[in-house]
Amino acid sequence: MSTPGRDCPLAYRYAPDAFRGAPALAADTLWIAGGLYGNRFALQALLEAYDAEPGDKALIFNGDFHWFDAEPREFERIDEAVAGFDALRGNVETEIADPNEAAGCGCGYPEWVGDATVDCSNHIMERLRAAARASGRDLAQLAALPMTRLAQVGGERIGVVHGDAESLAGWSFAQEVLATPAGVAAAERQFARTGMRVFASSHTCLPVLQRFPGDRVLVNNGAAGMPNFRGERYGIATRISVRPHGGALYGTRCEGLYVDAVALRYDTQAWEKRFLELWPAGSDAHRAYYERIVSGPAFERAA
Repeated sequence: MSTPGRDCPLAYRYAPDAFRGAPALAADTLWIAGGLYGNRFALQALLEAYDAEPGDKALIFNGDFHWFDAEPREFERIDEAVAGFDALRGNVETEIADPNEAAGCGCGYPEWVGDATVDCSNHIMERLRAAARASGRDLAQLAALPMTRLAQVGGERIGVVHGDAESLAGWSFAQEVLATPAGVAAAERQFARTGMRVFASSHTCLPVLQRFPGDRVLVNNGAAGMPNFRGERYGIATRISVRPHGGALYGTRCEGLYVDAVALRYDTQAWEKRFLELWPAGSDAHRAYYERIVSGPAFERAA
């Protein structure tokens, strides 16, 4: 039997040639932001940081830019802003536009995520769908967004995904999986199969920056619209460039590229106020996310 919120539909899997062919875009600097989650204050911080970036550049939203924006005008505001840039659909956008009853929220949650979180996410999705329908936005445009994007920075191939190298809601790029020998071996096979220099993902909601043989890098920005480390209240975007970023939180180099995590220091008080207006105490999003929004997850940033 299918379990909504845990099962991953076959339609979420990519075609075998997803990472072949010519890049869809090329730039000297590529910003990637996944997991905005409807936080318009984080969106403002991201766009300000991106606007300050000089030279040849591009910005990709790699899914789940909607989530907490479960009010028609709020949804419309986020959707209009993202539509001005390149974007992938995450499981959230996929299930807004073309609901699959068996998928629930479409998160494909693994066994280490508790049932209460799965139930809350399924209920959040129900309310978000209603807001999306009432917003007047063309939801067919969300359904038409790609699941992957092949980019080029400094002549190197960058695979931009929401989940992992096989599925829109895959979890093999999660820090929990990559902490195991089997997870590392699986990621190495994906680099070998696709020929990517860098894979950039989001979905699993906790950040990763990990090097692999052959001077390859896997980077997961965690969430652009929520805190990513205990006691540190900011979102994170990924920046891949031929030039270093002077204010990166952390980063690495590979084949002449700088792969950096950049803090999105949004107005946390304004966002907490707006979140509580949308999702007061007792609501599903409040139960599942409020503690993270005010205190961060139980995840420490390495010194």
